[in-house]
Amino acid sequence: MAKPKKKATGITPSWTSNWLDIDKSIENLRKDMEKAFASFPSAQFPSMPKIAQTSCDVIDEGKQFRVKMDVPGVKRDEINLEVTDNSLEISAEHKEESEQKKKNYLRKERSQVSYFRTLPLSENVVASKVKAKLIDGVLDVTLPKAKPTVVSKKKSIQVQ
Repeated sequence: MAKPKKKATGITPSWTSNWLDIDKSIENLRKDMEKAFASFPSAQFPSMPKIAQTSCDVIDEGKQFRVKMDVPGVKRDEINLEVTDNSLEISAEHKEESEQKKKNYLRKERSQVSYFRTLPLSENVVASKVKAKLIDGVLDVTLPKAKPTVVSKKKSIQVQ
């Protein structure tokens, strides 16, 4: 005699073949877990620096590449740039060290943060002429190309 099939419970996620749905489900699970454990008392253990996810734009401007990267909370002297002929390595580390023992922190999450990205470039650059500036938490790096390329003009195509 064949066993009857069990009904699906509410615990089983109903994923489709779409990866975005899977990603949303995992993110919702993470948020639910954070809510569940938020009421537990926290123990103060030394922690490793958190490597933060950051946004980065690489723009080809013809004569140069331009890289814009969000590095919130980091100061100029905490950023390290390494340039080769065809890559840019950006690293930054910010540590908050305060002697204020008077405050009774229930939770302190801004103690240390690190950023690291290696960006391959499609063309060689002149490493000695690279310039960088930090404005309002956005690192702006200009990398002149060794051999500038012509930026082609856009042509509008009618869709039939």
